[in-house]
Amino acid sequence: MKKVFKLEDLDCANCAAKMERAIAGIEGVREVSVSFMTQKLTIDADDEKFEEIMDKAEKLCKKVEPDCRIIRK
Repeated sequence: MKKVFKLEDLDCANCAAKMERAIAGIEGVREVSVSFMTQKLTIDADDEKFEEIMDKAEKLCKKVEPDCRIIRK
């Protein structure tokens, strides 16, 4: 499953790159892109574990950039 999420309060391109590397290391993630310019997270991951993967991704993002939120609708 591939989805795009809006990011809120992502303040630096270096942090976006760190988030991308961290999320890429989650088991089940096939492809990930974090864009500082568009404030978007694009993730392609296993359908069965997608919500679990997104929970882990949110925690990793908070470690890198505490103010950043992934808008999950």
